[in-house]
Amino acid sequence: MEITAQMVKELRESTGAGMMDCKKALAEANGDMEKAVDILREKGLGQAAKKADRLASEGLVSVEVSSDAKIATITEINSETDFVAKNAQFQALTKDTTLHIQNNGIVSVEELSSSELNGVKFEDYFKSQIATIGENLVVRRFETIKADANGAVAGYVHSNGRVGVLIGAACENSEIAGKLGDFLRNLCMHAAAMKPSVISYKDLDKDFVEKEFIALKAELEKDNEELKRLGKPLHNIPQYASRLQLSDEVMAKAKADIEAELKVEGKPEKIWDKIIPGKIERFYADNTVLDQRLTLLGQFYVMDDKKTIEQVVAEKSQELGGKIEIVKYVRFELGEGLEKKNEDFAAEVAAQIG
Repeated sequence: MEITAQMVKELRESTGAGMMDCKKALAEANGDMEKAVDILREKGLGQAAKKADRLASEGLVSVEVSSDAKIATITEINSETDFVAKNAQFQALTKDTTLHIQNNGIVSVEELSSSELNGVKFEDYFKSQIATIGENLVVRRFETIKADANGAVAGYVHSNGRVGVLIGAACENSEIAGKLGDFLRNLCMHAAAMKPSVISYKDLDKDFVEKEFIALKAELEKDNEELKRLGKPLHNIPQYASRLQLSDEVMAKAKADIEAELKVEGKPEKIWDKIIPGKIERFYADNTVLDQRLTLLGQFYVMDDKKTIEQVVAEKSQELGGKIEIVKYVRFELGEGLEKKNEDFAAEVAAQIG
């Protein structure tokens, strides 16, 4: 397959790798863009393809949480221009649509279109809004999460309306659930900023972790070449990337290695139990970099960067006197997954509507 200059340019923009490296990767991948990204990453020559560079979308993400904190809904409604996204009528439309979805338990775009809002078929109502506003609009996606008597939900939408998050928790009792509002909203704000993909390392696929681990090591080794040249401290090259890889056998060996190290250092055995927990925590931190990037519970909390979200949730559980578990997590970023097609987003929205 012929590798065009445009293909090289696109790969270079999305990965930050050099032009010749991009050309070689595309040739090796026979023009397959995603495969070429993987090849570059495995050689430590490019970051993960930057989705934001491939997206073209305007509109708003909207979040509505019920007054009893038991139901939360998030929607993404696309427009052609950011000018319309700032329009009060469009903002009212997104709020009304989100509340309509929540109040009527709507779960699909098809169900939404055929539902009734204020005695009018939603599809007709929406078309009248398009005619008034003067731009193509589309309800692209939405999701609702619910909690039972012993649970709570919270939501947050960033001030620019481009990112929204929902989080749901299951608690030991309803009293604890009733005290979680601000805490869960703060976790939503963290997730909006830090972009975790899933709740826990348990939600990651083992093959995915192995593949990402190869890319992670290559990335750190490549960074170390520059750090060494500059005379700066080098990155630790981890043995593992996720707690998914830290089996009982791995942790037993880590503990044995720490004990052997303490013995060599001449530390008295009677104080080992005071030293080992801290070193085990360090081992976890060094060998769960992927969790810190991709999982909500594995990330260090933006409001207290010495603790992971998992630790913060455990502390909150202790404070309130009962178990708290994060069970639902949804994050929408405007335009996520919509790829540029000839830089013509208006046509893309029109295609979705048609």
